[in-house]
Amino acid sequence: MNAEVRVRFAPSPTGALHIGGVRTALYNYLFARKHHGKIILRIEDTDQSRYVKGAEDYITNALQWLGLEVDEGPEQGGAYGPYRQSERRECYKKYVEKLLEEGKAYIAFDTPEELDAMRERLKAAKVHTPQYNAITRVQMKNSITLSEDEVQARIKAGEPYVIRLKVPRKEEIRLNDLVRGWVMVHSSSIDDKVLMKSDGMPTYHLANVVDDHLMKISHVIRGEEWLPSAPLHVLLYKFLGWEKEMPQFAHLPLLLKSDGNGKLSKRDAEKQGFPIFPLQWRDPETGEELAGFREAGYGPEALINFLALLGWNPGTEQEIFDLEDLIRSFSIERIGKSGIKFDINKAKWFNQHYLRTTPDDRLTEYLLAAARERGVDCNRNKAIEIVSALKERVTFPQDFWEMSKFAFVRPEHYDETLVRKKWKGEAITGLDIIRKNLSEVEDFTAESIKTAITKILDEAEIPLGKVMPGLRLALTGLGSGPDLMMIMQILGKNEAITRLTLALENIEIKQ
Repeated sequence: MNAEVRVRFAPSPTGALHIGGVRTALYNYLFARKHHGKIILRIEDTDQSRYVKGAEDYITNALQWLGLEVDEGPEQGGAYGPYRQSERRECYKKYVEKLLEEGKAYIAFDTPEELDAMRERLKAAKVHTPQYNAITRVQMKNSITLSEDEVQARIKAGEPYVIRLKVPRKEEIRLNDLVRGWVMVHSSSIDDKVLMKSDGMPTYHLANVVDDHLMKISHVIRGEEWLPSAPLHVLLYKFLGWEKEMPQFAHLPLLLKSDGNGKLSKRDAEKQGFPIFPLQWRDPETGEELAGFREAGYGPEALINFLALLGWNPGTEQEIFDLEDLIRSFSIERIGKSGIKFDINKAKWFNQHYLRTTPDDRLTEYLLAAARERGVDCNRNKAIEIVSALKERVTFPQDFWEMSKFAFVRPEHYDETLVRKKWKGEAITGLDIIRKNLSEVEDFTAESIKTAITKILDEAEIPLGKVMPGLRLALTGLGSGPDLMMIMQILGKNEAITRLTLALENIEIKQ
């Protein structure tokens, strides 16, 4: 690539950033860094009616948490600012005026009621997709059907109007997409989109094309949902005389539900109990709080690795990539066209991997912080031992506490159902034998404990399976949890014997 690579991530501040938007930001970032180019953050806030307070800060914070640093943007500045479209209002006017002067756009005065009536007429005439286009525009109230004097009189009187693109009736529009190859659309399927709204603000379509041109964007990498708009944007580039400088487009495949049946939505994620936003979001209007991957315990490295492989593949069996690996390996040519299932279990797998490769000292801080929050005294040496013992078993940092809280508090109650079913006969006998012999186990590690208990019960001719549920009950008061031998290692020899003694003395046999 000879020209400088310049890409942009251009979200709208209408709420929390969807995980699909995060993937778009990631692919733009990887492409820019791979080609030693620039990534620009542009806030597309032309639709002020949908603006949500705090959304822009949320977007910035999410990118920072993920380690996706932008080169230009509202905070960073740059040679092509401002980087909020609401602050660029004046620069769009001259391009609209150019289109009007050259007959490539026109003024339309139609009211919402008149537009609804037009659509109803078309539906009644069996038109499947009612549009304001080359055919219907001549039946509407606009600068094509009205005289110049009447148009100016209406404007002078303060009558609301919009400016629409005059789409040719018969023209084939072609686009060579870097992911999908050649895309061809006939202009008859495109309606005369509004370019400038009645409040003087540009629509997405105009602002997007003008800004990409003025900011010298070389590649537009965005979601598949924007593919239907691409021919319209190509037409705008042509009408504005920028066809030769038009960026290359790459439309990314959709993120699908886990069963592959439809686009992934917030509701789908909620049903399956996983986040769909990078950070927790609190809606300032409704007060609704929505979960974030960060708060759920996912690390940024794991989330980046997971998202990178949702649509792109390296062409090898490699799955683990840090950000630098991804930059070296990434290429648009290896992005697929088909939608990708969002497999949350794979995201958990990545999180497990990155936790296991995290230094114990850092993981220990998670456990110590959780203990402090609950007013539990936990010395560092014990925390290190717990982390070392559980490291291969956890998925999220909070699991360290959930899987080890038994170590800090002796059970005050015992699962009644388990007592009724398992606290009897051979189980009690076996536990008493274990209690009497446990002090002889010198190397009190999970492996040694298991060997010793197996030997003790074999000699007593008591099946291991008869005793294990009761042993867990005695040590934790529960019927399920982490590996039993690991529990005993964490408790230590003396505490394990004490808990066995208390259980044998206090649990009543239930019939």
